[in-house]
Amino acid sequence: MRKITEIIVHCTATPAGLPVTVEQIDAYHRSLGWAGIGYHYLIDLKGQIHKGRDIRRPGAHCRGHNAHSIGVAYVGGLSPDGRQACDTRTDAQRLAMAALLKRLHREFPGSTICGHRDFAAKACPCFDAREEYRFIDNFVTLAE
Repeated sequence: MRKITEIIVHCTATPAGLPVTVEQIDAYHRSLGWAGIGYHYLIDLKGQIHKGRDIRRPGAHCRGHNAHSIGVAYVGGLSPDGRQACDTRTDAQRLAMAALLKRLHREFPGSTICGHRDFAAKACPCFDAREEYRFIDNFVTLAE
């Protein structure tokens, strides 16, 4: 297994409410010449967690960080008209994201949770993931 030091949160940069599937993202990423979907997990609008790329393989989601990270994306990230970056997570997505991040952080102790925007000049995931999920780092550390 790869050494995982970061869990990087993303959005799909798609309009709010637009249902996007793993298969659609996989096809889009392949059209870019990638070896399939770049994210390891995708959280749909209903909060269902879908597996993307196998976590044993490096992702294609954050340049310079793929070798030692896991990419988790939620569907959305743009205003309904697709013109403005914004946090469009549904309540179900928020709950699913927190649960998934807790599980991954336990599986990969010492990893940090951050947003794509912490490494690139992008709004993605359209909220401050480091701050929002700081409790996971603290919770897991205290529970050990």
